[in-house]
Amino acid sequence: MGFDNATFQVLLTAREAGVSFSRVLTIGRQWLYVTEKEMCEMLARHRIFVSAKQAKEVLTEQKGYCEPLLKLLGADRIDSIDASSYEGASILHDMNQPLPDAYRNEFSVVIDGGCLEHVFDFPRALKNCMEAVATGGHFIGITPANNLMGHGFYQFSPELFFRVFTSANGFRIAKIILYEYPWKRVWYEVADPAQVRRRVELTNRRPAYLIVWAQKTASLPILQQPPQQSDYLAVWQHHAGGASPPPRSLVYLLKRYAPAWMVRMYRTLRSVYRTLRPFQPGLYTCKKVN
Repeated sequence: MGFDNATFQVLLTAREAGVSFSRVLTIGRQWLYVTEKEMCEMLARHRIFVSAKQAKEVLTEQKGYCEPLLKLLGADRIDSIDASSYEGASILHDMNQPLPDAYRNEFSVVIDGGCLEHVFDFPRALKNCMEAVATGGHFIGITPANNLMGHGFYQFSPELFFRVFTSANGFRIAKIILYEYPWKRVWYEVADPAQVRRRVELTNRRPAYLIVWAQKTASLPILQQPPQQSDYLAVWQHHAGGASPPPRSLVYLLKRYAPAWMVRMYRTLRSVYRTLRPFQPGLYTCKKVN
């Protein structure tokens, strides 16, 4: 659990865009995985100037934890929440359980630097994070998306977050960004499957992370209705309206009706193609951003 240079860049960009770091809650206590040089350079690009000595103090003041960095971003209050006291979290609470009332609508920003994938009851844990955000505040999460099986309980699809951070739950998505690890200063902004009317899928060869950035617009009951995947919901609504079902895709027809040898050939060619293309974001589903 920690802030690497990619996460650091996200936090600096969010601050520059108006996210308030006055009252911060981190999910788990976060380490800093940046060097003194990286810290000075990245802060300077966002008009925060520190010396090498000050950067070293930030990295060592709390034995490598993130609180000194968050103070540089404007934090007056910093809390961390964890099920165990072994890293010195200020709030001891198992995120599999409902959030205590004292911490609801309390924080200007809630940051998950890579913890929620380790919580078995993920819907409960995500709901806790959303409830902790004050109206007008933000949730920023960095979470595994691909090629990290075994890292935690889960890897996540952007569809999940597009369907959860909705007006019905009192939130709006600011951005969902994808990047490959190790980060090479390349980001991909992810499109909402409901908007592009197709699944947003990823085939790649390197670990990939999602960055979820959402704002709380109203204090509403959260997840009163379980989200549904957008493409299935569209089909169900189409059927309920009495219309004929949409045409099946060529790939579906191939898998369903083609001879077995043709399906095997298709899968072999697809595997070779994906190997030759280390990152295949999908047409119109992701776009490279600065």
